Amino acid sequence: MHKRLAFIDTLRGIAVMAVLLQHALEVIVQNHPTGEYYWAFHDAIGYYINFGRFGVVLFFFVSGFVIPFSFPDSATPIRDFTISRFFRLYPAYWTSILIGLVTMPLLDGKTYPLSQILVNVTMFQTFVNVPNLWIIYWTLAIELIFYVGCTALFAMGLLKRPLTAVYIVVAASLVCTIGAIAIENRLLWSLMEVALNLTAMFLGKVVRDTVIGGKLRWQHVAGCMLLYCIFAATLSYKRFGGVYHENFFYSYSIGSAYILAGLLFVLFASFGERMAWRPMAFVGVISYSVYLMSPFVIVWVHHGMSVGEGPLGWALFVAVIVAASILTSWVTYTFVEKPCVAFGHRFRSQRGRPVVLEPALSSQGAAE
Repeated sequence: MHKRLAFIDTLRGIAVMAVLLQHALEVIVQNHPTGEYYWAFHDAIGYYINFGRFGVVLFFFVSGFVIPFSFPDSATPIRDFTISRFFRLYPAYWTSILIGLVTMPLLDGKTYPLSQILVNVTMFQTFVNVPNLWIIYWTLAIELIFYVGCTALFAMGLLKRPLTAVYIVVAASLVCTIGAIAIENRLLWSLMEVALNLTAMFLGKVVRDTVIGGKLRWQHVAGCMLLYCIFAATLSYKRFGGVYHENFFYSYSIGSAYILAGLLFVLFASFGERMAWRPMAFVGVISYSVYLMSPFVIVWVHHGMSVGEGPLGWALFVAVIVAASILTSWVTYTFVEKPCVAFGHRFRSQRGRPVVLEPALSSQGAAE
């Protein structure tokens, strides 16, 4: 059994709290007069760094650290991996759709076409050019692409080879950096952004192969990280331009989000369990539920309480959102996510699985 790593769950907690902070502060600055603090808000969450993108990219690094090593040593590893991922992702995702469809029309008056709902249920909406019901779902398409890529590499016997991830990071970074500079095409830049997200994931595997098992050296991490940072900075400048349009997306803020997420991930991985902080690790355990439920909680709280005026009122507003998001997500994790993951384990084939000696967070189930 793979035991949970506390420092990985701590990173998950940091990631989801960064996303939550970004979204909560955006509600304040977009919907309420902030007076002299208006540009301070924009500088903090849009001009220098977009915390939402930082958190999402940190999640991508964690996925790269975990997912390629989630294929069990069983009679049917691809089947078992697919079943595990299905029960990990879909029940909580469907729950968020149901809760959103029940509560959002009552609060914001929006309606959603049945066709859009049905396609979103599959989680494939991005691939057939159907809008996400809620913007947060865009990251799930990246995860699915990564799962398919890892499955293909596993089937070809390449996933376990440490240099495979190195070659992918180097090739993607070089080709896309040169392409972003040489080709002026916004659609192509958007596709390169997908490649950048996948590069972060494979870089997570490079770090894993370095810190656990010693299959790679830190020179590999340093070289891949340098190329990744150049890729991120170049594409962010081309994709989001040098003009800030008050939409919290700017070349500096997105580029710094990608780079700082990578550096923080490497820092945590290099020190391992010494970087774990158990309160944040708890948030990391329920982070998928927090990610899915917090957008609705923000709307609920925004409709139910006064935001107030000035930093103290805004701080209270954010604190209530954080507390309510954690409580709501603990409920969905406890009664939906965790039982469904356990139920999915029943379908795994029974051939022996290796014991992986990794520092454990607790005796809670298998790592993602």
